[in-house]
Amino acid sequence: MRAPSGNDERRSYGKLDPVSPVHAHIIEPMTGEELREVMRRFPAPVAVVTTELDGERFGLTVGSLVSLSLTPPLVGISIGKESSSHEPIRRAGAWTTSLLSGTQAHVAQHFARSGIPPVALWNGVDVRAGERGPLVENALAWLECRTISEHDAGDHTIFVGEVESTELGETGPGLVYREGSFLPA
Repeated sequence: MRAPSGNDERRSYGKLDPVSPVHAHIIEPMTGEELREVMRRFPAPVAVVTTELDGERFGLTVGSLVSLSLTPPLVGISIGKESSSHEPIRRAGAWTTSLLSGTQAHVAQHFARSGIPPVALWNGVDVRAGERGPLVENALAWLECRTISEHDAGDHTIFVGEVESTELGETGPGLVYREGSFLPA
C-alpha cells in the first residue's frame, strides 16, 4: 500500500493486502530447526566448559560463551536443560572454560558427544586440575568462574559467571563452529 497524497485515491489503512505465498514463511512462528539453520551460518567461538561436583567431573562443548562485562568481569554460557552437565554446573555454582585453539577440533568433538558416562568422558583427554573444574591442556586461555546468576531461557539456562581467574595459553587461531563443522579462525 502507498501513503495517500493530495492527488491519490484515498485507501483505507484498516485492511492489508493479502500476503504472497512466497513470503508467508516470514510471518509464521520460527521453529527451532529454522533458528539452528540460521545460527549455523554465523561462526561461534568454541570452548569446553567443565565443573566438578562431589568428586565427579563433568564437561561439554559450548558455542555460547560470551563476555558480558569488564567491571566486574562477567561471562555467560547457555546450557541446554537436557544436557547431562546442566544440573552439575547449576549445583556446583562454579565452572571453568577452556577456550579451544584452532588445532583442537578433536577435543570439541569429544566433549560434544552425548550419552557418555562422565567417568568415560575424560579418557584420552589431556586436562589438569583447576579450582572450579578440569582445564583442557593446550587451550588458548582458561577462565575460572563463580556462578552469580541463572536465567531461564526456554530449553536452556543462561549462567552468568564472575571470572575469578584467567590464564593465557599459546597464541594462535581459535576454534569456531560454522555450518556444522569445527574450523580454525
